[in-house]
Amino acid sequence: MRALVAGNWKMNGTPASLGELEALKQALAAPACDVLVCPPATLIAQAAWHVKGAFALGGQDCHAEPKGAFTGDLSAEMLRDAGASFVILGHSERRQYHGESNAHVAAKARAAWRAGLKAIICIGESEAQRNAGEAPHICQGQLNESVPPEATSANSVIAYEPVWAIGTGRTPTSDDIAAMHSHIRACLVSRLGAAGEGMLILYGGSVNPGNAAEILGLPEVGGALVGGASLKAADFLKIIAAVKA
Repeated sequence: MRALVAGNWKMNGTPASLGELEALKQALAAPACDVLVCPPATLIAQAAWHVKGAFALGGQDCHAEPKGAFTGDLSAEMLRDAGASFVILGHSERRQYHGESNAHVAAKARAAWRAGLKAIICIGESEAQRNAGEAPHICQGQLNESVPPEATSANSVIAYEPVWAIGTGRTPTSDDIAAMHSHIRACLVSRLGAAGEGMLILYGGSVNPGNAAEILGLPEVGGALVGGASLKAADFLKIIAAVKA
């Protein structure tokens, strides 16, 4: 499995920010992993013109329906038309602030596949759930209900992001990350069989140039979903360089 390092710009970026993508394109030279940037939807089409296929672009969410009276929403087909090839789904910020359920995430995953997008399906526990020893159970439940049974390594990626580590500068210990990724792999194989064996499992949650090499070297960590550190090409390039061929 070729690793994937994905940048999630969240609600950051204007056309002036496209210079960072240009810098990223110019500096990338035969990376040991696949590279993806998910800017705001307003920038995807412009970003595609700048990137010109040097690395992949993705959306940060999509609606489950292909079109309709859904003011403010974007369909997976719209993202694809703008130049996206991936879409992030079920991020904890969407689950928390927009009330997205596991069922919503599963419906959106099917929408992504319908449009020819690869779904990055996010799971992760809260700090209270981890402290209560419930993290494995919570993540297994999210996998079972958010990942449709038709998922394969060709159409889906899993991103494990402990909610308490996102944007806080805190990360689990290496042992904790490795244990959870091993648990996620076992859950995927149990539910999906051979399809679960080859599915990438990314780690996300305060990944930065200082901790990337250690995290990316752990068993079953197939890459990273990077937040704030992906906004600057120089920082993102250091994380990409931490992937060993």
